[in-house]
Amino acid sequence: MALSTAPPPVGTDELENQVAARIGRQELLLRDPAPNVRIILDESVLRRLPADSKMWQDQLTHIVHTSTLPNMTIQVLPFKAGVHYLMGGSLSLLWLPDGHAVAYLEGAKSARLTDDPQEVAQLRLAYDRVRDMALSPMDSLTFIKHLEDGTS
Repeated sequence: MALSTAPPPVGTDELENQVAARIGRQELLLRDPAPNVRIILDESVLRRLPADSKMWQDQLTHIVHTSTLPNMTIQVLPFKAGVHYLMGGSLSLLWLPDGHAVAYLEGAKSARLTDDPQEVAQLRLAYDRVRDMALSPMDSLTFIKHLEDGTS
């Protein structure tokens, strides 16, 4: 949500639509049945503090709470993991009810959805490799709690 406080690169209506979409995505995590979600956060997103420290504390608290939901797994990819294939953007892998998967790649100024089986398989392997370099879910929770407490 910190990005929503930056000067919008789009009009106010578009910003409101983006915020509504984010809230809608968060609500999906609580539906019944809830989807299983795995999230890997690069350490850099946890270390780059916004100007509003209260907002940051609230975000960390929200991440800690969310990580306790039974359908959520949150891991932190530490700086020591080094350079990896998925740097510079985000990757979402989605498995559809019919069994096939799609990948959604998003960068600062671009986004792309692909359902090409070979490309999705390559992206899944890249994700698996990044997940293997990430802290375990328990160690990730401890890491985030230390940031929340200001001890790290």
